[in-house]
Amino acid sequence: MTLSGNQKRQMKSAARLYAVQALFQMEAAGQTADRVMVEFENHRFGEEFDDYAMAEGDSPLFRKLVEDAVNHQARIDQMTDRALVAKWPIGRIDPTLRALFRAAGAELTQGEAPPKVVITEFVDIAKAFFPQSDEGKFANAVLDHMAREVNPEAF
Repeated sequence: MTLSGNQKRQMKSAARLYAVQALFQMEAAGQTADRVMVEFENHRFGEEFDDYAMAEGDSPLFRKLVEDAVNHQARIDQMTDRALVAKWPIGRIDPTLRALFRAAGAELTQGEAPPKVVITEFVDIAKAFFPQSDEGKFANAVLDHMAREVNPEAF
C-alpha cells in the first residue's frame, strides 16, 4: 500500500503527539523509554474505541523523537531554560509543556524537518492540550527562540 502525502503528514503529526505523550508518561510514571515506546506502538497507534480511532503514527519518527529527547535531554532542557524567563525554569513549567519542549527540541536539534514546520506542529499540539489558554502562544515563543538558537540561518 502506497501512502499519499497527506497520509504521511498525518502520521508524522501523530508521531509528534505520541512522542509528547510518551515523554510525559515516562516522567509521570518513572518508566523507561523502551517500555513506553513499545506500549505506544502496540496499544496506542491506530487504537480504536467505540466511536473514535487513534491515528496511525510514523513509528520511526516517534522512536527518533523519544530517543533523541532522552539522549539529548540536558542540552534541550538548557536550551529551553534560555528561552524561558528567568523566573520560570523548565522544572516549574507544566509537565505536558516540558514534554512538548523536549520532543520539539529533539526534532529541532536532531531532525530534518524545517524549523517552521516543527514549530507549527508542536504549537498545534500545545493548543490541543490547552484549548482554553495561551499555552499555544507561549509554546510558539519558546520554540521560536529555541529554533533560532539551533539554526539562525533558517530565519
